Amino acid sequence: MKHKLLRVFFTAATVCLMKTYAGAQQMPINNGPFKPTDESLKQYKYPEWFRDAKFGIWAHWGPQAVPRQGDWYARNMYEEGSRQNIYHVANYGTPSKFGYKDIIPLWKAEKWNPEKLMALYKRAGAKYFVSMGSHHDNFFLWNSKIHRWNSVNMGPHKDVVGLWQKAAKNEGLKFGVSEHLAASYTWYQSAHRADTAGPYKGVPYDGADPQYADLYHTKAAPGDNGWLTTNPEWMKEWYNDVKELVDTYHPDLLYSDSKLPFDEVGRSMLANFYNGNIAFHNGQPTAVYNCKEASEGKWAQDVERGVLDSISPYPWQTDTSIGDWYYRTGQKYKTGTEVIQMLLDIVSKNGNLLINVVQTPEGDLEPDVLNIVEEIAAWMPVNGEGIYGTRPWKIYGEGPSTIKANQAKGTFGGLSDTHAYQATDIRFTTKGNVLYAFCMDKPQSDIRITSLGKKSKINNKTIAGVKLLGSDAKLQWRQEDDALIITCPKDASAWRVRGLKVELK
Repeated sequence: MKHKLLRVFFTAATVCLMKTYAGAQQMPINNGPFKPTDESLKQYKYPEWFRDAKFGIWAHWGPQAVPRQGDWYARNMYEEGSRQNIYHVANYGTPSKFGYKDIIPLWKAEKWNPEKLMALYKRAGAKYFVSMGSHHDNFFLWNSKIHRWNSVNMGPHKDVVGLWQKAAKNEGLKFGVSEHLAASYTWYQSAHRADTAGPYKGVPYDGADPQYADLYHTKAAPGDNGWLTTNPEWMKEWYNDVKELVDTYHPDLLYSDSKLPFDEVGRSMLANFYNGNIAFHNGQPTAVYNCKEASEGKWAQDVERGVLDSISPYPWQTDTSIGDWYYRTGQKYKTGTEVIQMLLDIVSKNGNLLINVVQTPEGDLEPDVLNIVEEIAAWMPVNGEGIYGTRPWKIYGEGPSTIKANQAKGTFGGLSDTHAYQATDIRFTTKGNVLYAFCMDKPQSDIRITSLGKKSKINNKTIAGVKLLGSDAKLQWRQEDDALIITCPKDASAWRVRGLKVELK
């Protein structure tokens, strides 16, 4: 009896798996070597452009910037009593009458100049650029044939993705798109509610109106309230939306704001993206996929607002912002130095940094944001040789920031993307026979690198020379048993973060 029950169980499980695979096979996938299975996706090879690029800039931008109240406005304006709901009611009226659908036409992007911004981002050292495709608000920034809520049909009446892509191509940057649609189905459920008190108590918000269901989605089934929906029909809708996006624009990079969504449906999406990229580039693939899940070599893992704590065997990426994700009046921004420090920590661990440069609703950059980008643009040409095209060394760094007791946790996993670095904190990268050592804050006395001491168990090569990046001044240095000691030149730059070029043989 026991064996009979086991046989029935395994037969049922096999049928279930076959149905799951068959469902994935029904998805229209571009022809190519990749199939919607983990085994097939492990064939993936990371393109050299991504491994070498290290630094990308993201335009996390769209209609939610209009109220100048920060991220998640399209959801939180329906969260009764929240900061953004209070603002919305005071400035636009009740969401029972004036909803997110009415915010969208207010987004005109009248000061947006993608060519000018892309030239600035290239000068700041970005090697790739990522456009928002659609946030959780389900508003598409591309010229969609399957969704009326898009930026060509409404708002600025421009193909935002297409114009960003054209500008990136003109500047020689790789181009990516981000999709946040998989979470939109449950994210938007607050739009189906009504006030529980006050003059509009019980009056449904506009999300409950069936004529706007293609924007706000329909009401989710009871219990379908996780980050990713359990509704198979919505999964298919997501697949078709993302397929249209990648098959139309053929981006080099695709980002999902979640783990790989929807199991076999997600694997179908990824196989479609990889295969389409191979065909579009005549057998020379450029495709990179980012999602928030350990990759096992199938994609490039993304860590939001955080960094990994060690060198990863697989290339990966941090995504973060210099401030809030969308424009918010009075917000505090990271400094240019903090961005540089973050970049170096990430690169030393085999990662890339993708950072959002916050745009106004009109599409330009306010002066303090421009100053941050300009600071990075001044630093990069001098120090970039220790970043681009480099690979991790034997260890990622040394100093107080590498001690676990001093490491703050990140918001969404990993470690915090910013840290109070000290002058004794060092980050390493390498290229050929050159080791780059970056001092993460300006030293007030001699620089001591303990990993390069004569008796170090980490370095077994001879030090042939030491130079300061961007300086012709001859450095005074000596190698003692416990450290390489470098005397800082008096004419060193005012930059807090400086790079040393250590020649090994």
